Amino acid sequence: MTAERPARAPAGGGTRAGTVPEPCEAETPVETPDTLGAYPRLSEAHIALLDRYGRRRPTRAGDVLFREGDSTCDFVVVLRGRVAMVEHYGTPGQRVLGTHGPGRFLGELNLLTGQSVFLTAVVCAAGEVLAVPAGRLRELVAHDPRLGDLILRAYLTRRSILIGLGTGLRIIGSRYSRDTLRLREFAARNRLPHRWIDLEDDGEADALLRRLGIDPEQTPVVVCRGERVLRNPTNAELARVLGLPRARRLEQVWDLVVVGAGPAGLAATVYAASEGLRTLLIDAIASGGQAGTSSRIENYLGFPSGISGAELAERAYLQAAKFGAQVLVPARAVALEPGSAQHRLRLAEERPVHTRALIIATGARYRRLGLPRQEEFEGAGIYYAATEIEVLTCADRPVAVVGGGNSAGQAALYLAGHAMSVTLLIRGPDPSESMSRYLVDAISRTPRIEVRVNTEVRELIGDRHLEALLVEDDRTGRGERIDAHALFVFIGAAPHTDWLAGEVALDDDGFVPASTGSPRDEVARHDGGRPRLLLETSADGIFAAGDVRSGSIKRVASAVGEGAMAVRGVHEYLDHPSPGSSDSRTTRRGTDADLYAHT
Repeated sequence: MTAERPARAPAGGGTRAGTVPEPCEAETPVETPDTLGAYPRLSEAHIALLDRYGRRRPTRAGDVLFREGDSTCDFVVVLRGRVAMVEHYGTPGQRVLGTHGPGRFLGELNLLTGQSVFLTAVVCAAGEVLAVPAGRLRELVAHDPRLGDLILRAYLTRRSILIGLGTGLRIIGSRYSRDTLRLREFAARNRLPHRWIDLEDDGEADALLRRLGIDPEQTPVVVCRGERVLRNPTNAELARVLGLPRARRLEQVWDLVVVGAGPAGLAATVYAASEGLRTLLIDAIASGGQAGTSSRIENYLGFPSGISGAELAERAYLQAAKFGAQVLVPARAVALEPGSAQHRLRLAEERPVHTRALIIATGARYRRLGLPRQEEFEGAGIYYAATEIEVLTCADRPVAVVGGGNSAGQAALYLAGHAMSVTLLIRGPDPSESMSRYLVDAISRTPRIEVRVNTEVRELIGDRHLEALLVEDDRTGRGERIDAHALFVFIGAAPHTDWLAGEVALDDDGFVPASTGSPRDEVARHDGGRPRLLLETSADGIFAAGDVRSGSIKRVASAVGEGAMAVRGVHEYLDHPSPGSSDSRTTRRGTDADLYAHT
């Protein structure tokens, strides 16, 4: 770590040196209280252990220990003095988010994920710090699980705090813009601290755009690293700027490539990497899949108070990285070329990757309603997820939810805490036929939710954005207009299998048949001298798990189980490859040095 003297106007800002006060000048810095377990104090034993991996150095008031936008930073422990964590340091919008004294460590989840730094660390009171290089820290926490758990818990909580504070990226754009929604969804699903500034009704947007010299017609824009402006970036461009995981050595031959980072793909990656397979996980958007958009999963084993889909995915992703799995996000699979010894996977905007075995875990997306003007309203009133991103566009307004499954029920309950009213539209006569009892009971106790059974949407009404729906009672044929400024659609499932293009057999609905060991399985028959392995598809060495598999149970726990089961089949295949294949398994057990190796 090399401390620098403060530069009050980082590159890209418009403030001259000396016009922005130092973050600690106004008052004597007071240490931020640790109310959520985010800022624990290290013991003397922990500091003594860290001393072996880092070095101590004195600090002066005004030293910058690391800066917002840095590609990485050291793990810093405050030994004496005070350090402030500052957002947008050196700009008119700077603010102090926390001040920390002796025994506390700095940084947040980016140290483990490899993302760029979101805050600047500025010394308020002279003293001494201990700086441990990020790579050495990863080795250390592998050797000391108790210290590793302490750091991980604190960092997960700090990331949640940053997200709640709306720090980090600033996304400026209209609530009716599809690209604005895309950028907000990408940031939210990757758990990136950010704040959306609505062009429609936020005076801050006008002032900020004027200062940056940007016309409203040029939005959406992303402002990051102080005041660096990205004009309507693609997801891949934003990912590169923020340092999202980019796997190393893509040209190597992998033991296993997992396509899709939902519950099934994450589970497969964790088990495969922990058992020594050289594993690559790729996803087109973020870890979590469809489950990652769930506001609350109440019935997942081990979480009695529930857990959000995004947080569950974040923990699983860190676990996979801990065992040495490489991660590539965003990366979209566009074609598969099976082979006897290796399979070739083509990616959009990336070089092809080669692997001995492959797990298809691309999941499914909710089907569209098939109504006139549907495309016109998608992103401007019609949504296929109910997260905080979508809720902000319809707070205190009437909304409707279409669907009779658990996802629809969870969405209705979440929206009821923010919307003026929620109308749950179910095609069938009884929600308990397809929805868990705990959700049915919770909905019945929620006065803001009105349930309409035997009801379907017939027409979308609105000008620039959705304003109302025309619905019809299937029993009586009577139509009725209901107010709805947003419609959340959770009907059926369409698998993400277009990229397979005939290389793997699909059923009539596009899902992937895979062997479950039953003699009645179409893919269980002998082919090439051996029976199909557990969850193996029609192609040798290619497996399917989770919602994309034909006949799967659409539950998070089931997907996790299938991901683990598929790895068993992968091991058997690599130990006994197809006839004519000269390749054998690359034996590679994870080592302590592989902890979070993708960074």
